[in-house]
Amino acid sequence: MTTSQHEISDEIAKIQADSPRGAPLLDFPPYRSTLLRHPTKDLQLVDPEGAELLAPVFGHSDVDPVESDLTIQRGGEPIGERIRVHGRVLDGDGRPVRRQLVEIWQANAAGRYSHQGDQHPAPLDPFFTGVGRCLTDDDGWYSFTSIKPGPYPWRNHHNAWRPAHIHFSLFGTDFTQRLITQMYFPGDQLLALDPIAQSITSPADLERLIASYDHSQSEHEWLLGYRWDIVLTGSHATYLEPTDD
Repeated sequence: MTTSQHEISDEIAKIQADSPRGAPLLDFPPYRSTLLRHPTKDLQLVDPEGAELLAPVFGHSDVDPVESDLTIQRGGEPIGERIRVHGRVLDGDGRPVRRQLVEIWQANAAGRYSHQGDQHPAPLDPFFTGVGRCLTDDDGWYSFTSIKPGPYPWRNHHNAWRPAHIHFSLFGTDFTQRLITQMYFPGDQLLALDPIAQSITSPADLERLIASYDHSQSEHEWLLGYRWDIVLTGSHATYLEPTDD
């Protein structure tokens, strides 16, 4: 029998009550696929310099400024609420991380990805790819113009819905230095029901994944602004997802 949202929420509450507040739980049974995906072996040391000799590299000239505007990439107007998401990438001491490659990917306004693996019955938008990238400036700032993504169903349990979110990927100076995380929107009632978000047992850590509304970035009759800073290290670091590489 398919597990209900009530049963999932009960599992989440019990685990959070029994778990110390701290690092996110990589093996989190309410998030069903962690049973297969979470690391089960010790980390293996590799030679990063050797890998970097074979990895692709990029520079400032490889990223076009128009790639940060997801609303103009397909020759037409995408459907949905226009937004601007901006913020700073910082180290643990509050210093800007310059020339950081920031990539995003997201669902469209109907909650569907432009990807063959997403076949749930929501419309595709022919004028929206859902992907963009930019480089941070000298003060660590990034900015994207996009469409607010919709929530979407997933098969973790019966009537399971993911809250609206944008995936972020950050690279260092080469493609062997990659960090991945997700940004959520303020006031989303689905966050409390989502096993992925709730695997982060520290309320403060989860709060750092939620953008804040920024009226200074909103434009009259055009778009709404949000700010989300990314802190890479230290006690106030943004939660970054484990990677397989």
